Amino acid sequence: MPTPEVVGRQTSPKIIYDFFFSKNDRRPTQKLPEVTTAPSMLASKSNELRFIWLGHSTIFLEVEGIRILLDPIFSKYASPVPFSIKRFQPPAITLDKISDIDVVLISHNHYDHLDKKTIKKLAKGNIQFIVPLGVGKLLKSWGVKTDRITELDWWESTELNGLTLTATPAQHFSGRWLIDNNKTLWASWSISGKTQRVFFSGDSGYGPHYKEIGDKLGPFDLTFLENGAYDDGWPYIHQTPEQTVQAHQDLRGDLLVPIHWGMFDLGLHSWYEPIERLSKAAKEQQENLLTPILGEIINIKDKLPSKQWWKPLINPINPE
Repeated sequence: MPTPEVVGRQTSPKIIYDFFFSKNDRRPTQKLPEVTTAPSMLASKSNELRFIWLGHSTIFLEVEGIRILLDPIFSKYASPVPFSIKRFQPPAITLDKISDIDVVLISHNHYDHLDKKTIKKLAKGNIQFIVPLGVGKLLKSWGVKTDRITELDWWESTELNGLTLTATPAQHFSGRWLIDNNKTLWASWSISGKTQRVFFSGDSGYGPHYKEIGDKLGPFDLTFLENGAYDDGWPYIHQTPEQTVQAHQDLRGDLLVPIHWGMFDLGLHSWYEPIERLSKAAKEQQENLLTPILGEIINIKDKLPSKQWWKPLINPINPE
């Protein structure tokens, strides 16, 4: 049964009007801080569990020596039209600076998760693409060879150099235009090695699937969990920050990293509200929240980032 996208009194025309005309500090007025990772840091693969958050849901991840790009978008816009959903700033690390990628994982086909320009660049290498059912057809049309595409249904797994990658449930929907709603599958992902386990939510509303995943495949060293673009009008397809903390607990996660915020204006809340609410909820629940700066390489065995770097950028009328 498809997940309802809009509920209550909300209507598509009203949402469209609010999206384009409401004002709520939805974009930062200053450039967000970022770190320029030295090329030497990425020159060779590491067996440590480490990652770089590149904004929104794009993650560079290393698990037991395997390099993974999660929902990579390096384009200026996350939209089918070149004048809307503009990223806040250019990527902290350009795609050509990230070498030796082994696999690209895609959660679903929305423009802010599946980017044509990025995929066409990645298609020129020997990277494996692991995607939910139906998404492979689009990749083929963009130049990815058939033998480098693996499509999975929920709870199906594939092995890659010692890693087990499992497509897990998510509560969302798919579609890139008006006529293709829910024609392809959407998924979250479990990435499991011999000693390291990572969960990536993609887009999802909160639901019982998190506990089921945690029971079957957890615990997880890292959870990358959606934390943005939520609204009372669409409670089933995006989760609130408080639900993000609960999802982390359901998954039996250790370290929580928020994604789906900090790069695109896709909700009606301010750009900083998701991380403010998440920080408060994680502190109240005594959960380990990581708040990396854009482009910062994080090794979970090193000192972990917890600085609230967004605080100085918040409008003075919204004090701490």
